[in-house]
Amino acid sequence: MCELLGMSANVPTDLCFSFAGLRQRGGGTGPHRDGWGVVFYEGVGVRAFHDPGASVSSEVAQLLERYPIKSTVAMCHIRQANVGSVALENTHPFIRELNGRYWSFAHNGQLPDYRSPQREDPRYRPVGQTDSEALFCDLLNSLLQSGALALSQSALIDVIVAHCKAFAEQGVFNVILSNGDWLFSFCSTKLAAITRRAPFRPATLRDCEIEVDFKAETSPSDVVSVVATSPLTYDEGWQIMQPGEWRVWDAGELVQQGRVDVPVFAHPKPAHKKGQTPSDALRV
Repeated sequence: MCELLGMSANVPTDLCFSFAGLRQRGGGTGPHRDGWGVVFYEGVGVRAFHDPGASVSSEVAQLLERYPIKSTVAMCHIRQANVGSVALENTHPFIRELNGRYWSFAHNGQLPDYRSPQREDPRYRPVGQTDSEALFCDLLNSLLQSGALALSQSALIDVIVAHCKAFAEQGVFNVILSNGDWLFSFCSTKLAAITRRAPFRPATLRDCEIEVDFKAETSPSDVVSVVATSPLTYDEGWQIMQPGEWRVWDAGELVQQGRVDVPVFAHPKPAHKKGQTPSDALRV
């Protein structure tokens, strides 16, 4: 099971605290050693960092834990590979330009029988071998060809939810998605979220001994929402999302939410091939 992290804020905010905890799950407190990536939006531009190695020992990850890149939207993914090799081209988040904006997508789960639909001259094609990237390209091709991009934000999100429901009916589909303005999440099996606002209080990470006093780091008007596969801190009121639940944050505020009916699939167990140990077998 991969690890997801997304952030939406009303002022440029760094991801250092949350990332410090999450990166420990990439080979430290968790088994997700097959690559990681993070995307920071700055206006219409993005800073993206990807590494096919374990985040717990990555020097690039160590840099990002210390380097306070300020962003209003950010997302991170730590991978357990199942479909596709452990390689740079298969690390999330995946990024594509659509309608003059960079869209980013990170997926936790597996659709074992998924096949991309046959389209005439599709604009978006996967570079790597993952079902996740193929799903992202399918979603963008559909939005582009259906004219959904001309809809209002609310109506566009409804179209995206319909696609997510269809994907989630085929397998495990926990996802975060953004175009730099809003952050969207869809829960198939496991996601948690929290919104931090005044009065701020201290918080302590679950995966390492780091505590931060948010009151000393923020102003009273700041609003920051975080969504993750599971709670990153143990002394805050995280909300556990239900299967089929989806949410949209804009400038840190929850602006849309809903729930659709989806089947609940179990995360498949790692299939260890002959000659492999649990540490070198490909994982979900």
